[in-house]
Amino acid sequence: MNPESAILAAIAVPLVGALGISLAGRINDNLRETVTLVTAITLAMIVSTLLPTEFAGGRPEVSLGEVVPGISFAFRVEPLGMLFAALASGLWIINSIYSIGYMRGNNEKNQTRFYTCFAIALSATMGIAFAANLFTLFIFYEVLTLSTYPLVSHKGDKDTVRSARVYVGLLLTTSIGLFLPAIIWVYLVAGTGDFVEGGILQGKLEGPALGFLLGLFVFGIGKAAVMPVHRWLPAAMVAPTPVSALLHAVAVVKAGVFSVTKIIIFIFGVDYLFAEPSSGWLVYVTAFTIITASVVALRQNNIKRLLAYSTIAQLSYVVMSAAVLKPFAEIGAIIHMVAHAFGKITLFFAAGAIYVASKKTEISQLHGIGRRMPWTMAAFTIGALSMIGVPPTGGFVSKWFILAGAFQADNTLALATMVLSTVLNAAYFLPIIFIVWFAEEKETPANDHGEAPLAAVIALTITAALTIGFFFFNGPVLELESQIVGKEK
Repeated sequence: MNPESAILAAIAVPLVGALGISLAGRINDNLRETVTLVTAITLAMIVSTLLPTEFAGGRPEVSLGEVVPGISFAFRVEPLGMLFAALASGLWIINSIYSIGYMRGNNEKNQTRFYTCFAIALSATMGIAFAANLFTLFIFYEVLTLSTYPLVSHKGDKDTVRSARVYVGLLLTTSIGLFLPAIIWVYLVAGTGDFVEGGILQGKLEGPALGFLLGLFVFGIGKAAVMPVHRWLPAAMVAPTPVSALLHAVAVVKAGVFSVTKIIIFIFGVDYLFAEPSSGWLVYVTAFTIITASVVALRQNNIKRLLAYSTIAQLSYVVMSAAVLKPFAEIGAIIHMVAHAFGKITLFFAAGAIYVASKKTEISQLHGIGRRMPWTMAAFTIGALSMIGVPPTGGFVSKWFILAGAFQADNTLALATMVLSTVLNAAYFLPIIFIVWFAEEKETPANDHGEAPLAAVIALTITAALTIGFFFFNGPVLELESQIVGKEK
């Protein structure tokens, strides 16, 4: 398969898989889940065929035609998109394994619809990763929002549907009201919305207008969850845990920070944006988001809500790093997308495993649970240490690069934010680690539970291993992404 065909196949295969899942679900649950796993594995294999071309410096692209003059529906693979696609497609396999254990163990309804919408969401994710211009990115960004709405509203009760409406309403309002006008503005001033190394706005827009345009993009891409456009994320925690993992690690929030980072690098251009003082506000806004979300997380007793606010803070690490506009910081932003994906998906997998096995959802209920669920809580501990940035976890690597970039820029605010947020991360994760391992159970649980179903335990073990493995084996990611940073600088 040539690279051009692989790009189209990466988008089409999940859609074909979604159809197959829907049909198989009418026949047999085992067949439905087999189709899910086969589709996920096939997608990962297709995406992997693009890696040699990217490492060799190739940039395969394919256009499906112009919509109007200057605006085409096109795809192009560059290192940042390649990394996002590889990350999402690889984690889909693990998430599918976990979903089988979770959905069956929890006796969830509408499982066929769940797996079908999940596949459609992955197709949209591939479209975002490989988008060659702002128009194509926007189309798949909206498809991702709409395809995940049935997943967030999966339980179907009144409170869940209300929260799901907050999710979809906020994301659609920001994208249509802010993101779309920003795209139109770029086309009007630059005559194109193509993603070009070095950016396309130099000499075409400057001063306060440039800073305002940056704001339209940052707040219009609500999936990045920069405050105050963040409330959709806690609202979405009503979804089943595999969906929370999709939101936080595989696709949705990563699509947000990926899009912001890609626009900074390929639309504005790092060098040009660094020379424009009007863009400096972004570091302040992201610093505020990081600290505020971390403080709110300290006050949470519900496990998933704590993880949601942790995600809000961690996402702004990526945006702040991109906004620092220095080589190490840009690499740190990209590395953190990977490190956070591995660590946070592990945490959500563990939270879901706890719920399936014990029906516990609150931190105050976790005393001594490590002795009943040692495998799950060991994985949770690894994920939490990665969020703090403790070696040997992937979170340490990304935080090191972010701090190095802040030193490069002599950005005291970014340095102080990283240090303070790390302390806050420790303040809300370490007490959980302590009570699960060292506190005594408050009362013997009614069902005298052990570990969650094997499929769920296998999945969280793999992601915990990836969290540690990324500390030692991150060279290929650094090699791939240095192609962008090297050309920018």
